[in-house]
Amino acid sequence: MNKSMITGIVGGVIAATAIGGVASYKYMHAQPQFAQVTHVEPITETRREPHQVCQDFTVVHRQPAADQNRIAGTAIGALVGGLLGNQIGAGNGRTLATVAGAAGGGYAGNRIEKNMQDSNVTSSVERRCRTEYSTQHRTIGYKVDYMLAGKPGSVRMDHDPGPQIPVRHGQLVLDPAVTAHAS
Repeated sequence: MNKSMITGIVGGVIAATAIGGVASYKYMHAQPQFAQVTHVEPITETRREPHQVCQDFTVVHRQPAADQNRIAGTAIGALVGGLLGNQIGAGNGRTLATVAGAAGGGYAGNRIEKNMQDSNVTSSVERRCRTEYSTQHRTIGYKVDYMLAGKPGSVRMDHDPGPQIPVRHGQLVLDPAVTAHAS
């Protein structure tokens, strides 16, 4: 055997040993590609949102009376009652009938004017609004527990990662697009 052949064999054995050692080291100490998700808990916030609720109501308005004491109705009733009473009887009976007719007519005229005033109404529709609140629940993130290389960990994420989280160079990849493709 010549010297160059021995040098080539020794060099090949050294190279094969080195390559094999590096490959077996990487194989034995390979970093995990995924962290296993053990628990996902949504983080929510509750908000009270105001909104207006409006209804239409019919409102009845009584017109103000020009004659609050109903003097005109009483006077006209007394005059008509007195005239009618004066038509009855003669002498003192006529005077008594006139007075009684005036009193009854005054009372009747007062009541008639009151009824007319009470029925003098207008109505309008009014809108009444009030503020009511509704409760809104919104998910704002997720608390994610995981196992990576046999060690537990926890991280807050803006999305549900699914059953596993990708790992690159020993670090979790928390990008939603990458996590969605890994699941």
